[in-house]
Amino acid sequence: MTSKLRLAPTVAFACAIAIVLSPARVAAQKPTLPSETPAKFTPTRSSFDYERRDVMIPMRDGAKLHTVILVPKGARRAPILLTRTPYDASATTTYAQSAHLAPTLNGYDNALDVIIPGGYIRVVQDIRGKYGSEGDYVMNRPLVGPLNPTTVDESTDTYDTIDWLVKNIPETNGNVGELGISYDGFEPLMGLVNPHPALKVSAPMNPMVDGWMGDDWFHNGAFRQQNIPYILEQEATRDNSAKWWTDHFDDYDVYMKSRSAGDLGRLHGLEQVGFWKKVLEHPNYDSWWSGQAMDKILAAHPLKVPVMLVHSLWDQEDIYGAIAVYKAIKPKDVNNDKVFLVIGPWHHGQEIENGSTLGALDFESNTSRYFQQQILGPFLAHYLKDGGPPADIAPVNAYVTGANRWERLTSWPSGCAAGCTIRPTPLYLHSGFAVGFSAPAANGDAFDSYISDPAKPVPFRKRPIQPIGYDNGLTWPEWLVDDQREASGRTDVLSYETDALAAAVMISGQPTADIFASTTGTDADWVVKLIDVYPDEVGGQPKMGGYQLPVAMDILRGRFREGFESAKPIAPNTPLLYKFALPTTNHVFLPGHRIMVQIQSSWFPLYDRNPQTFVPNIFWAKPADYKKAEHRIFHEPSHASFIELPIVTTGGR
Repeated sequence: MTSKLRLAPTVAFACAIAIVLSPARVAAQKPTLPSETPAKFTPTRSSFDYERRDVMIPMRDGAKLHTVILVPKGARRAPILLTRTPYDASATTTYAQSAHLAPTLNGYDNALDVIIPGGYIRVVQDIRGKYGSEGDYVMNRPLVGPLNPTTVDESTDTYDTIDWLVKNIPETNGNVGELGISYDGFEPLMGLVNPHPALKVSAPMNPMVDGWMGDDWFHNGAFRQQNIPYILEQEATRDNSAKWWTDHFDDYDVYMKSRSAGDLGRLHGLEQVGFWKKVLEHPNYDSWWSGQAMDKILAAHPLKVPVMLVHSLWDQEDIYGAIAVYKAIKPKDVNNDKVFLVIGPWHHGQEIENGSTLGALDFESNTSRYFQQQILGPFLAHYLKDGGPPADIAPVNAYVTGANRWERLTSWPSGCAAGCTIRPTPLYLHSGFAVGFSAPAANGDAFDSYISDPAKPVPFRKRPIQPIGYDNGLTWPEWLVDDQREASGRTDVLSYETDALAAAVMISGQPTADIFASTTGTDADWVVKLIDVYPDEVGGQPKMGGYQLPVAMDILRGRFREGFESAKPIAPNTPLLYKFALPTTNHVFLPGHRIMVQIQSSWFPLYDRNPQTFVPNIFWAKPADYKKAEHRIFHEPSHASFIELPIVTTGGR
């Protein structure tokens, strides 16, 4: 009892202190310094020469797509230029924080010399499932049908977007043009399938068209494994925040460390990514690939919208697509006034950059600026602006490399100027590592041979090999014009060349490789290169002395010799014909130059290694499958190997 009486005052005092010092009272009595950050900041842009509108456009299935609309101040009855992209519409349209539209647009897919003076309303949209847009992302989402059981695709999303734009932008005249490069170039092709009536013109540049035949993922069956990082970064997250990791400076070492491409993907967790699993399941050219090839799709649809296809002669990513679409849809252009083709001396996407040089090549003028101002600009204005300003645009505008000039043609490649013709002409391999226009003689060696060793594959460019990329000094865009002397010095690369030319030789179109070869293995890859060899010394350009400039190069996976739909083992030690087309050319071999043909059996690490032992799926080849093989290239009368050149004869070309 006593102790309790003594403690009572203490307890009462403590309770009083607790009340006085409670957090609520302390906070109420403590001095505060108000935050200087407003709950919501509204930028003042009264001095801007454009208005920016960020909107969410509803699609027919309820998904909303994030769209950036840039309207020039004072615009009235202005046409709309639309680009749909998986590469972040916000970043594309905020290259710089500026009150002027030009710096704001100074990013990918923006030909400023056309857009800014033209007074166009610029619209850039995140495609379904990427960045600010709702919905599910699927790489190059196929059309609704066997490969897409939903009710929406890139075609319907384009239609719904255009429908909303023309109804909700009061400053427009209701005319829409769609343009883009690469994946953004695939989108205008999709927009041509059941197009919206307001779509008046389409300009697909370097478009992704057929990922198996010759664009991003395969070339004639050989897998482009250096694109694996792109697949991871594009699909692992909505905003591309997941990044590829590496543990070597040289990509050659990165890809050698994992024996097969499948193993490399597994090492990086790619089995979680949907598109990668589909690639692994479809190593052959089956209906999954052919069913989404845009050239085949557009060949089966009416031609309703004028189209300008843009092709780069040294497109290191999508060198197949534009020409394939042109071949598919040009027959529908009965009046020769709806399908236009531009062929430029560029890498992938260089038509919107500075086109004065490419690697060691100097074109003596800005070829991209010419394209933008003299071709693309008038083309868009003619179809999109009120009154349709006249435009003198040739059906084909093709740059002639070697001679460094533009030419206007009626068609491609047969539309010669001044009555010239295209004559397919064999350039034969000869004994003694020579090549010429006469058939091989019977008294020479029947073949040349080399040992192809998967443990020491031929690099596709000088090491150390950089990853694919455009930033931080990466030279990926230049590799298709790399000096091929790096390869010609190897014992597993065969080089054949002519004497110095006494007269110019011009080729226009696609060369075709007809190679008789044998292997001691049961599978093999064949890389064929057509090369312009410069004179030993070049006045005014000392670095070009002896330069081996690639004009056209490509690869064929031998297991597809009889057809791309199914793979078959190669009969060993048997001369067999391997025939495939090389990329499009428009080139002059000048007097004093030489024509060279190189042949090899690996192009690493851009393409995965062929184990040279037939396995059902090379993605899962085992270490024991990779074996050396002797490869023979034949040049005897009964097995005459040659490159068929589309040679221009007589006339103004």
